[in-house]
Amino acid sequence: MLLTHKENILKFSWLLPSFLSLFLFGSSVKAAAIANWHFDSNRNHLDFTTDENVQPKVQLLTNPTRLVIDLPGVTVSDNSTLFAGVVPMHSPMKVLEPQIKALMNRYSFLKTGMFFLDLDTGDYLDIGGDRVFPAASTIKLPILITFFQDLDAGKVSLNEMLTMRRDLVTNGSGIMQYERVGKKYTALETITKMITISDNTATNMIIDRLGGAARLNQRFRAWGLKDTVIRHLLADLRGTNTTSSEDMARVLALVVNNKLVSLQSREQALDILRHTTIHTLLPAGLGKGAVIANKTGDIGFLIGDAGFVTMPNGKRYLAAIFVTRPYKDSRGRDFIRQVSQLVYNYLNQPNPVASGDLLYGVTR
Repeated sequence: MLLTHKENILKFSWLLPSFLSLFLFGSSVKAAAIANWHFDSNRNHLDFTTDENVQPKVQLLTNPTRLVIDLPGVTVSDNSTLFAGVVPMHSPMKVLEPQIKALMNRYSFLKTGMFFLDLDTGDYLDIGGDRVFPAASTIKLPILITFFQDLDAGKVSLNEMLTMRRDLVTNGSGIMQYERVGKKYTALETITKMITISDNTATNMIIDRLGGAARLNQRFRAWGLKDTVIRHLLADLRGTNTTSSEDMARVLALVVNNKLVSLQSREQALDILRHTTIHTLLPAGLGKGAVIANKTGDIGFLIGDAGFVTMPNGKRYLAAIFVTRPYKDSRGRDFIRQVSQLVYNYLNQPNPVASGDLLYGVTR
């Protein structure tokens, strides 16, 4: 269902008796109609999110045993064709898909998953978008949004000082690892380094400040992310932290549609993402004048990128792609660049491109 109240978000949770576990877990059709819900069958715990002024009423009925949750005052509409509950899905980019698959055949030694969504038309390209990959540093994108959610809630501040503890210092990307233990940074400086130079030590400091991986994972589930899990602090060079292209696109869809953070926090988060320093993946395939707010990831055998693109003609789209490759093989980077260029050129056409036209070809 689509909740029409669009003010501050309230979250409601119930601990359910164990005998309701199978009932709720098996009711995926009805539960899936509620945006941003999660049921933990191990703890018999249901979380779902509604807009402000919605006061759920809960009844436990018998014969048969069932839990009824009423949402008075909510206007209901069909949510089955909404991506992340906010973006109407229209139709697959069927003309583009053969071009992408031909490219995949040329790079058959790569394993990929991708999800692109035109925010204006609802057209989408989904090739393995739900495949689970190591998240690498793309995990920093939902961590950034969690920070801004807590900022909006008054739980953190941009000017508070964070201490770089020894147990949070790590190797890999970033420069903070070379500073003395005990040095203090503002939270704003820390989240900026986490994104713009992908600093791993900064990321660990933010994970710690937000309450640890378990709390972050709980937040991710509440957003409807199915595959995004933090299992270890960074640098996670073995790739135990996971996500998917669809999950990354979902975070971005919720952010740009004002569902996760305030307007001010949205703009500040996107501005930080627009200042990332690695431009060899999705940005490399964009045309002149395009702007992308994105976060990359690279752990040698895996590279990925997720971003929100604004084209010079005003069109906006979401892009997320992951590739596993032979260790540090530059052809993985070339593949992502070419996919990005194909999608960009396709969406840059003034009119829909007829099947068989090659106006949106990619250069190599």
